[in-house]
Amino acid sequence: MPATDMEQVVALCKNRGFIYQSAEIYGGFRSTYDYGPLGVLMLRNVKDAWWRTMVQLRDDVVGLDAAILGPPAVWQASGHLETFNDPLVDCRNCRERWRADHLEPDPKDGLVHCPNCGSTDLTEARAFNLMFKTHAGPVEDESTVAYLRPETAQGMFINFKNVLQTTRKKPPFGIAQVGKSFRNEITPGNFVFRTREFEQMELEFFVPPDQSEKWFGYWVEERFRWYTELGIPAEMLRIRPHEREELSHYSAGTSDVEFMFPWGWGELEGIAQRTDFDLTAHARASGETLDYFDQATGERYVPYVVEPAAGATRSMMAFMIAALDTDEVGGERRTVMRLHPRLAPYKVAVLPLSKKDTLTPVAREVLALLQPHMMCDYDETQSIGRRYRRQDEIGTPWCVTVDFDSLEDHAVTVRERDTTAQVRVPIDGLVDHIKALLPQ
Repeated sequence: MPATDMEQVVALCKNRGFIYQSAEIYGGFRSTYDYGPLGVLMLRNVKDAWWRTMVQLRDDVVGLDAAILGPPAVWQASGHLETFNDPLVDCRNCRERWRADHLEPDPKDGLVHCPNCGSTDLTEARAFNLMFKTHAGPVEDESTVAYLRPETAQGMFINFKNVLQTTRKKPPFGIAQVGKSFRNEITPGNFVFRTREFEQMELEFFVPPDQSEKWFGYWVEERFRWYTELGIPAEMLRIRPHEREELSHYSAGTSDVEFMFPWGWGELEGIAQRTDFDLTAHARASGETLDYFDQATGERYVPYVVEPAAGATRSMMAFMIAALDTDEVGGERRTVMRLHPRLAPYKVAVLPLSKKDTLTPVAREVLALLQPHMMCDYDETQSIGRRYRRQDEIGTPWCVTVDFDSLEDHAVTVRERDTTAQVRVPIDGLVDHIKALLPQ
């Protein structure tokens, strides 16, 4: 719902077990978060939905899981050691540090003020490299320097030749990857939107150079459609082309899919035309040939790359914000998260009407029937109304209630989250009934 604010989202995430502040018992560790019992399920569902669309349902994309640690040579060739920088300023008064490009002059006096203390005594901007540097091995010297990857993309570029040889794919084809990336952000914030440790869902789509524009347009449309198909209203999304001065060092053109967050528009995904920058750079630095020979035409070329790169963690937050709603049921106000069933942490909650011994065995039998097919919750505490509200708030699409009539008619009541409509279903037909409701 448009009126959702971040305090409501953060409170729900903590209270219902989606996202916790990392190291909270020690006062927390800035810009790091742990995903709780519901959060880990939903985040996995977001990644699975992406993988299903980008890999499973296509025959021109294959997967990869590359290493997180990498030698300096990779990042030197990719340009990250030289150009992966943000402009940093310090406040001399309160010692806080800020990204210079995120600070706007005050319209009243034309001066840039520190967002923390209001001082105008700021240092000149200087370049700050965002990569995390570490050492691989027992000796900490220049020979053991390694970096945590700031993006998953480079693992796909340096494995281009391996994938080409082992899969016998030919352009246009893609390599997809989901995994952790690390950026030493100067000013992380807005909950899990900008953090130093995050998960990406990236595709490197290799195409003949003369087809780059066509595929760029194709992927911009496809990626926008993915979000709307999973429940985000189109009016909460937009495509924003980058201005020339904001393009990354490797990009000849980028468009972002942006979402209307409570604080304003923010990027969910960037679709970039990386041209042949990365393959050419790694070929030059490594001495390996990273081109493609088309036997049908006799042409040899370095493929161009179109890259849709999405944030898994910030996408999960956007899906939650878009799904959060309030309405009235039976004269009472309820909070409901209308998540697409593919994204919901639990597909079904099994709820015995009471904790009496006569109902528990049947309820457990129903749970055991459903668990091999989908993630399920089981809840027998508090009144049935309160339990319905709890499941509504965490986005569970269907509740299955086992009541005393179940002992006689061997049937259960299936309640739908959004409409609260109920239907009686035989226990022996329950799995097929729920499966028919799930999107294929």
